[in-house]
Amino acid sequence: MTVPASVTVSGLRRFWKTLREDLATAQRLDPAARTKIEVALGYPGVHALWVHRLTHRMWREPGLKLPARLISQLTRFLTGVEIHPGAVLGRRLFIDHGMGVVIGETTELGDDVLLFHGVTLGGRSMAKGKRHPTIGDRVTVGAGAKVLGPITVGDGARIGANSVVVHDVPPAGVVVGVPGKVRRVKAREQGLLEDAALWI
Repeated sequence: MTVPASVTVSGLRRFWKTLREDLATAQRLDPAARTKIEVALGYPGVHALWVHRLTHRMWREPGLKLPARLISQLTRFLTGVEIHPGAVLGRRLFIDHGMGVVIGETTELGDDVLLFHGVTLGGRSMAKGKRHPTIGDRVTVGAGAKVLGPITVGDGARIGANSVVVHDVPPAGVVVGVPGKVRRVKAREQGLLEDAALWI
């Protein structure tokens, strides 16, 4: 059975549109990014994301799970970013710097998520099934933070650098510390939350 040419063409268009969106996202979020060419050639977080888009498609095919896993491990070696092919990643994800980021198999990320270096979205047990976090839209996870277990992080939440989060985080919550605790944000600090760097 052959795939109709129209399906192939529309799939390629979606693919290129996604790649362009990833480049634009990195350029928009990283003040050091000067051009899309620079991002395309020199950003390991973007490279890892692009390879994941391929391996995730492969992972859904029973006969391609092993090659998908091997390609993801090669990408880990080349970029310092480990994303399991089974993880579900939303649109406009940006992994800044990338080194040391680990995203486990049953992780689910919403749209417009920002991850800094050293972030782990991991499990707390070796049991089968859902064991990694579900991260909502517009979430920022600071450098070195560990978000562990089948917990939910609500839309718009911020997780501070080096925090260890093992409980659900409410939408727009700010979590800091070990163990991570939701911090009350005073009214005068609300405007500061627009700067993601404040919480990393």
